[in-house]
Amino acid sequence: MEQQTEQACIICGQMKEEGIVIVSHFICEDCEAEMVRTEAEDAKYRFFVGRMKKIDLQKNA
Repeated sequence: MEQQTEQACIICGQMKEEGIVIVSHFICEDCEAEMVRTEAEDAKYRFFVGRMKKIDLQKNA
């Protein structure tokens, strides 16, 4: 059985165990669920986009 360790979410900044990792950046399951439910017209959408920009994707990968 693998023991999970807490990581800081790039969206909310809280330490959580459950979530996803995208290019070595952790997003907790609560923020992931909220992002999926957020409409593009919602003011919170821009907040999520800004936080996701922290993920440095390599060009020419």
